Amino acid sequence: MASSKPPSQRQLRVGEQIRHSIAEVLMRGEVREPLLNAQPITITEVRVGRDLQNATAFFLPLGGDSALEVGAALGRASPFIRSRLAAMLRLRHVPKIVFEVDNTFDYASSIDRLLSSPKVQQDIRTPDETDESSSH
Repeated sequence: MASSKPPSQRQLRVGEQIRHSIAEVLMRGEVREPLLNAQPITITEVRVGRDLQNATAFFLPLGGDSALEVGAALGRASPFIRSRLAAMLRLRHVPKIVFEVDNTFDYASSIDRLLSSPKVQQDIRTPDETDESSSH
């Protein structure tokens, strides 16, 4: 069951450290997965569980075409990435990392399209705007 509490400062700090470190490992090309070295990948966010034992890293391949393939490659490389994080971070225990495609940009663009549709625009105009547009 998902917790309704917001993440603690420690969770946020550890998540951000992990995000930077994963990005660094990928940028250096340390992972022996050809797909991960051939395509730029953005790690957009890392959410760490309350117990700091598990983390979800959200990623977005630039170009976005091969998100499923990149996700599978990141999943295969996860143990190696975790071992590199253990060497880079000062944590007693490096969380187990699961990689998920970040869909927030797709969601935001769908909201933008919805808000800019003529039907919605007609509903959100203020009375002043309606009077001005009808007088022109």
